[in-house]
Order: sequence, then structure tokens, then C-alpha cells
Amino acid sequence: MMHTRDQVGRRFRLNVLGELPSLRRYARTLARSEIDAEDLVHDALVRAYERRASFHIGHNLRVWLMSILHNIFVDRVRARRAEVRRLARVKERLEPQFPPMQDIHLRLSQVWEAFIELPDEQRAALHLVAVEGLSYTQAAAALAIPVGTLMSRIARARATLRARIDSDLEVSTTAQPTHGLSEARVESMHACERRDRSPVSPTMLGLRRKRSRYLR
Repeated sequence: MMHTRDQVGRRFRLNVLGELPSLRRYARTLARSEIDAEDLVHDALVRAYERRASFHIGHNLRVWLMSILHNIFVDRVRARRAEVRRLARVKERLEPQFPPMQDIHLRLSQVWEAFIELPDEQRAALHLVAVEGLSYTQAAAALAIPVGTLMSRIARARATLRARIDSDLEVSTTAQPTHGLSEARVESMHACERRDRSPVSPTMLGLRRKRSRYLR
């Protein structure tokens, strides 16, 4: 009996380790900080191990782990109320250095900035479906909400992203005079234009696909 219990425990640990990449991705989306994300994953693993007896064989382990991680995050938000300060730090790091539409990387930064500024519940729902590939049913189970509520959050999140990106696009397509700019700034604009005219690499195609997953 003891031998069988040890085998089950080892198998459980191995299966959990296989879900680490998904847990880390989800934690980074929630925490917006690499350090906070690692702490979140660590606490989720500890709690999952402590409650391993409550996991039923045959159920979806990823959904169970995502639910644990999400609940820990919610507890932290309620305790610390530090969202405003983290958003400010993220926005400063993502401040554009070049005019919009000049560089695909800058456009992706704008998409990420819009995504990270979504309300917590919308950002979490969109991440689970668009990035982790969970079905609506699985994502709803991980968040402990009805499927209809999940779909509503995702729809609002995508509508917000589209509106934000369309607004940025309208601003970026307005002609910008170069007088008054420093020579270095003008040169950086020309460099971006040259990159835009160059062939699109497979890496760039992958980045564009990543952007589209949030908006589909």
C-alpha cells in the first residue's frame, strides 16, 4: 500500500512539473512582474502539493493548477492593493521611443500595453483562452465562473483592444512633420522605415500571429 502511494505521489509531481510552462506564462500575465510571477508559481505549487489529496485522477490537472494559481493571485490583490503602482511601472517601461507604425516591435509593445491595462478579470480570461489554448469550459472552471460570464469578459476585452489599437492607428497615420526634431530622432525614423520595407522574417510573422491571437 505504501509503495503504491509513493508511486502515485511521484507521478503527481512529474505531471505537475509538466505544467510549469503554462503556470509561468499565466503567472506573468497576472503579476506583470517576473519576480512576482515566480513567487506566485512557487506558492501555487506548494498549495497544490498540500492539497494533492483533493485532486481526482482523471480530472484536468492544468485547470486545477490554474484555478489554484488564480485564487492565490486574487488573495494577494485583496491584501496588497498594489495594482496601480505596478501598472505605472509597466507603462514607463513600455513608453514608445519611435513614432507608431514605424516598427513592428513597437506595435507589439502597444498591443501588450493595451492588454496589460485590461481589468484583471478580462485579462485573465483572455490569457487562458488566447494564450494557453483552454476551451471556454476549461477556462471558466479555472476561474470558477459561468461560461457565459467568461465569454462576456473575453468579448469586452477584445473590443477594448480593438478600440485602443484602432485609435493608435488613426493617430499614427497622421502626417508628422520632421522639423523641430533632432537629427538622431529623424535618423531613427528613417531607419524604422527601411526596416518596414525589408522582407518579413519568420520571426516577424510569428510576432504578428501572437498579436492576432488577442484580437480574434
